[in-house]
Amino acid sequence: MRRTKQQSEATRRHILASARRVFARRGVTRSTLDHIAEAAGVTRGAIYWHFDNKLAVFEAMRELVTLPLVDRTDFASLNVTEPDPLDAIESFLRDLLASIENDRATRQTFEIAILKCEYVDEFEPELKRQARRCQELLAKLTTTYRRAKRAGLLRDDLTPETAALETCAFVTGLFRLCLIDRNGTLIRKRVNALIAAHVQGRRGSPTQASRKMTRRGA
Repeated sequence: MRRTKQQSEATRRHILASARRVFARRGVTRSTLDHIAEAAGVTRGAIYWHFDNKLAVFEAMRELVTLPLVDRTDFASLNVTEPDPLDAIESFLRDLLASIENDRATRQTFEIAILKCEYVDEFEPELKRQARRCQELLAKLTTTYRRAKRAGLLRDDLTPETAALETCAFVTGLFRLCLIDRNGTLIRKRVNALIAAHVQGRRGSPTQASRKMTRRGA
């Protein structure tokens, strides 16, 4: 009997869920399609029905979850034209870290992508894709910090470009530490406080903002 489209999609998702467990346990390099087939309870041929190779399995697994730092997103919270762009950045960073805290599949997928994958040979394009996503994040942060600069909210000694690069480096490191902190004893309970402190460190003094408003009114 010909399999229905729904059955085929269910099998595909089951294979991907099994692959995620195998990659998490063995690492991507040491995992094979045979390992995935055994974990899924299907034949190797069933995997080839849906995927050309292990890289295709990995990429499809990644597509099941999204995350602003390394994945597709519209960066909507950074595009909001609100009076305080620095508040928008803080909200964006909080949402970013919450997305791995609140969803087990997302967290496990990015543990694999960041901690358990060697980006060599056929996997090298994936690393380049992540670099492009970081460039997009950097551009969005720079635009938002420029709005903060125009509003007199960014420190006088800090350029929007430098502030954006600092924030990108900060959140990349924080994100990795959160993935490492599986038991929640290292850093995860302090994430929001660290984010607030980081953004506050970019903020100018109230007198600086007042001078900016005065110049505008002159």
